Amino acid sequence: MAIHGDRDDDLRLFQTGEHPCGYWPERVARDLVLDPHDRRLGGLYPLALSWGFRRSGDLVYRPHCAHCQACVAVRIPVARFRPDRSQRRCAARNADLEVRITAASARDDLFALYQRYLRHRHRHGGMDEHGPHEFEQFLIGSWSHTRFMEIRLPGRDGAPSTLLGVAVTDVTEQGLSAVYTFFDPACAERGLGTFAILQQIAWAEREGLPHVYLGYWIREHQKMDYKRRFRPLEAYDGRRWHDFDSELDGR
Repeated sequence: MAIHGDRDDDLRLFQTGEHPCGYWPERVARDLVLDPHDRRLGGLYPLALSWGFRRSGDLVYRPHCAHCQACVAVRIPVARFRPDRSQRRCAARNADLEVRITAASARDDLFALYQRYLRHRHRHGGMDEHGPHEFEQFLIGSWSHTRFMEIRLPGRDGAPSTLLGVAVTDVTEQGLSAVYTFFDPACAERGLGTFAILQQIAWAEREGLPHVYLGYWIREHQKMDYKRRFRPLEAYDGRRWHDFDSELDGR
């Protein structure tokens, strides 16, 4: 695949070998990966997002499985988004929280929250063994413009605020990319995952950015189904973006 006519400017794509699927244990998966040694990755990343790719650490990848099309790249068109009643209730329920945009760094309080979240959500799945190195390797790219959106409960009577959640977010001219969100399992009733996406949409609107990329919606996967509740939603079919269709996409 060439972006320019000069051979030296060719963009190299690699196809991985088969590996266990991270979502369906009984399946195998393959990915397309942009050349991780390409010095232009930071500049190519916004374009790659528009092609349905995603970032994990310094890897930019897209599922490319021979017999499964369940993973569908989805994004929210910021200007057209309208929260539904449930999302408005979530925003109201969390009106007491404050949101801060900070530099992406592996501070002790962030890593402690990350560990609590993984031990609750991914116990015995491998990720719950992540240490500080894996935290940085997975979430913080060496070339990406990444920010942490911290969700905090304000302190009272001079006490410090309490960190409840973090939305790891890449900032590009194409929009914001929601890389990963983790939050305090004890606050599940707040709906902090939904609240984080609503705040990312508001952030993109403030910055005049057109999209919030949510990664992959995965057909029939319960943990990924929340993404289709953000409407309107756009899906990528390998050639173009179109309005999401829960009956047809991912088949």
